[in-house]
Amino acid sequence: MASATGTGHITGTSDKDYDLLWYVESCLDNALRLDTYIKDAERAKDEQLVELFSKAQADSRKGADLGKALLRSRLSA
Repeated sequence: MASATGTGHITGTSDKDYDLLWYVESCLDNALRLDTYIKDAERAKDEQLVELFSKAQADSRKGADLGKALLRSRLSA
């Protein structure tokens, strides 16, 4: 667990910037993982799971897009 002073001195990246990078990567990873879950649910003909996982995947993609836009604006500043 990070201390109250943060971990930027260890990583060389400020905590808030690291957190944003982590968030985008996690959203993208989640979207990829959910694709497997959707395919599994489709093979099992479980429409409820297909719907749930598809909505979750859309949310992950949206989070990644929002994070990437914020990251892009900060990198160009």
